[in-house]
Amino acid sequence: MNSPASALKIADASLVSYTHWMYALHAASALIGMFGSAFIATAFVFGLPSIIAVVMNYIRRGDARGTHLESHFTWQLRTFWFAALWVTVVFLLSLPLFFVLVGFVTFPIGIFIIGVWVIYRVVRGWLKLKDGQPV
Repeated sequence: MNSPASALKIADASLVSYTHWMYALHAASALIGMFGSAFIATAFVFGLPSIIAVVMNYIRRGDARGTHLESHFTWQLRTFWFAALWVTVVFLLSLPLFFVLVGFVTFPIGIFIIGVWVIYRVVRGWLKLKDGQPV
C-alpha cells in the first residue's frame, strides 16, 4: 500500500532553493516589522519583501504541483492572505473604537497577535522545508 508521501514526485533542487528564498523574504518582512517602526503583521502584509514572495509564489506555483513543495507554496499564500484578512478585520473592528480611545488598545493587541501567528507560520514552514518535509 502506497502512502501519500511516496506518491509525490521529486522536487527540482532549484525549486527547493526558490522556496527557501520565499521564506527568507517573508522572514525579512517580519524582521522589518519587529525591529522597525511597523508591527510584524503590517510589515508582513504591506512590506515589499512579502509582496515579492507572493508574486514569486504565484509565478512558480505550477512547478511545485505534485511535490512536497506544493504544501509550502500553499502554506505561504495562506499565511499571507489570512494575515491580510485579519489585519483588515482588526482595523475595521478597532476603527469605531478609536473614537472612545479603546481602539488605541484593541488595534495594537490584535496586530501583535497576528504578528505572533505570522512568525509561527514562517518558522514552522521553513523548518519543515529544511527537513525536506511537506507542511
